[in-house]
Amino acid sequence: MTLLAELVATSSRVGDTSSRLAKVREIAGLLGRLSQGELAIGVSYLAGELPQGRIGVGYAALQAAAQAAGQPPEEASLSLEQTDRQIGELAVIRGDGSAARRGAALSGLFSQATGKERSFLLRLLPGELRQGALTGVMIDAIAAASGVASAEIRRAAMYSGSLGALALTAMSAGATGLRRFQLELFAPVAPMLAQTAANVDEALKELGSGEVALEWKLDGARVQAHKGGGQVRLYTRTLNEVTDALPEIVAAVHALPTQALVLDGEAIAYDAAGRPHPFQITMRRFGRRLEIEKLLSELPVRAYFFDCLRLDDRSLADRPLRERSAALAAAVPEALRVPRIVTAAAQEAHAFYEAALAAGHEGLMAKALESPYEAGNRGASWLKIKRAHTLDLVVLAAEWGHGRRTGKLSNLHLGAFDRATGEYVMLGKTFKGLTDAILERQTRELLARETHRDPWTVYVQPELVVEIAFSDLQASSRYPGGLALRLARVRRYRDDKRAQDADDMEAVRRIYAAQGAQATPAVGRGSRA
Repeated sequence: MTLLAELVATSSRVGDTSSRLAKVREIAGLLGRLSQGELAIGVSYLAGELPQGRIGVGYAALQAAAQAAGQPPEEASLSLEQTDRQIGELAVIRGDGSAARRGAALSGLFSQATGKERSFLLRLLPGELRQGALTGVMIDAIAAASGVASAEIRRAAMYSGSLGALALTAMSAGATGLRRFQLELFAPVAPMLAQTAANVDEALKELGSGEVALEWKLDGARVQAHKGGGQVRLYTRTLNEVTDALPEIVAAVHALPTQALVLDGEAIAYDAAGRPHPFQITMRRFGRRLEIEKLLSELPVRAYFFDCLRLDDRSLADRPLRERSAALAAAVPEALRVPRIVTAAAQEAHAFYEAALAAGHEGLMAKALESPYEAGNRGASWLKIKRAHTLDLVVLAAEWGHGRRTGKLSNLHLGAFDRATGEYVMLGKTFKGLTDAILERQTRELLARETHRDPWTVYVQPELVVEIAFSDLQASSRYPGGLALRLARVRRYRDDKRAQDADDMEAVRRIYAAQGAQATPAVGRGSRA
């Protein structure tokens, strides 16, 4: 029987080191000591997740329950399996009086936890455990503990849906057992994401001297289409099913002659002039369960696909983009495919980029032809190129507004996750681009995620993602990451993205490096961009 205290001590050591190798060594050592019944629990906890998923308990309720539990015991007694069982019981509490019953259950759990265990649980339960044990580190640790190659673990992780299940299979059945994790129909996978290139020339240089695939970057909503057995189902980038909300896309995929397909693409709405609507307008079609027939005529959407992950009985995700693109062209007519060229010529690439902008789209995607589909990863073989610099950042806090914004949370504190430290790094603030509707909504959403406050600022759980446009990045001694946004402005909230899908500090540093030595130091407190 492994005590929770042993995992908490490992978590503390992982958080105290910046060395990736040391993190892997610590986690692998613990995984090797866990029983089969404890393995999935331990992996989930160290990755900052709960096997039960979100349990719907806010930070304030957790703090109240911890205080109600009284003085913590000095000696550890909670086992991993006992802790997980009590959290599982807590997660299913529903109905009248559920808040009080959850509070009592939480107090019961905290009353058995030592001071260090309570501190750990207060960060784990709301999803706030930041110790640098992200998926990449955990995959390497599972590989080290099981003796299976990291590449095999990483491939299986794209389709397992659970790091705990992945670890249990790797430790008990090795590489042979991991082969059961494959792309399956109607089991959506996290989409592959792109890094950022400053311009077309940089993208061509980054991807090598040969030909690359260039595609229009549409300002739409990511949609994954699965077809099989006479059914079609659609999923968002966060893996929520939206089949009922988009019947015209369902019909288009259903009409394709291929019997089994998994396609990756974008859904986008157009105005009467044939110009793409802004992202926020397209998103009106998602999550709507009522008035679908009305929206069908008022706001029709089209799907444009750019990748084929399965064709009939063949999974293509591990195959190079060149092969997947050929499968896409064979299965999907040109009218349903994102415009695309393959070229090594800078002049042709620039012309294609300008054509995308002229058509009202964001820019281009540049992709290496030999790249596999890295589900859920932000791969260096996919690069996005936009006219204006934009980053998807996480809101860390917000300051109370003044004047007509009195009573509203206005000036946003923006950050990106630093994978080396396991912490969010603040990059600046902005109150620009906020409409009255956004102010109302963000005040409500941020207060629901409040962790603590001072007289001027409300600090929040890092969950909301906002797209920020900015002129450039500048060196800054004010912020720990050494960089600050210049002339930042809110473009939109990204309701389709989770915090882990936002741009990280690696993407930020890439943009800064592409600027060269032109960036000027930030001075004073002038970061209220």
